[in-house]
Amino acid sequence: MNNWKKQLSFILAILLITVLAACGNTSGESDSEQAGTETEKSEEALTIGQINWAENIAVTNMWKAILEEKGYNVKLSVLDMGTTMKALEDGELDASLEIWLPVQDANYLEKYQDTVNFSDATWFDNAKVGLVVPTYLEEINSVEDLNEHKELFDGEIVGFDPGAGTMEVTEQLIKDYDLEYELLPSSEPAMLSEIGEAVKDEEPIVAPLWSPHWIFSKYDLKFLEDPQETFGGVEKIHHATRQGFADDYPEVSEWFKNWKMNDQQIGELIDYVESAEEPLDGAEKWVEENQELIGEWVK
Repeated sequence: MNNWKKQLSFILAILLITVLAACGNTSGESDSEQAGTETEKSEEALTIGQINWAENIAVTNMWKAILEEKGYNVKLSVLDMGTTMKALEDGELDASLEIWLPVQDANYLEKYQDTVNFSDATWFDNAKVGLVVPTYLEEINSVEDLNEHKELFDGEIVGFDPGAGTMEVTEQLIKDYDLEYELLPSSEPAMLSEIGEAVKDEEPIVAPLWSPHWIFSKYDLKFLEDPQETFGGVEKIHHATRQGFADDYPEVSEWFKNWKMNDQQIGELIDYVESAEEPLDGAEKWVEENQELIGEWVK
């Protein structure tokens, strides 16, 4: 009888150990699966569109630095404006950080307002767009003066990226004022280079530009008066996101809405980014030195 009890106790002990081991393995598998899910989430890239404009390169790299510091994996995708909006509509892009309203990007707002989320929040509230000339062209102060001096400019307005909202508004301006000029598309770097060469030799040049922009701190340029307000008055800079972004990234969505910069801050950021060997290096340095300001956004 005693032997039977001993055998039964031994069998029960073995069963208990087996059950406990199975429980332990189940728990281990669950932890492993959870860890795998977290790793997958952290590796999933948040994709921000970058357009090759000075201030856009600056702010996209700034947000890459901020978000990666917070543990997000951020990818910058270099696109033109038209492709950016289509990618947001298709869900291939998470965010675009530079939408100028009410005038410059009004065409994109009209086309995509039902399929892309345009923020009510703005991050820059005192932007300006228009045609600029060097200040040494003292007799030219308004768009209305251009036809009178057509030969001086060879009937050419030096432009930048085709498809940009400002380029389309400039085409409208040519029609509104019956300008006998051709708008020459190129790229922002090429346009800025031509402005630099012209100023160096004190030659005439006219081009569409916008503020904030670092070029105004380097060269003496002036906006031409626009009596018909084709370019509009004060522009505000918004951001746009794909549908569902706020649900997938609620924290980042709120941070974007809190984001505000002034002339001095954006000017300094652009300078840091332009001066660095790599844009992200300059952005990271600026972020490191402006933690108090950034803390107001990412709270």
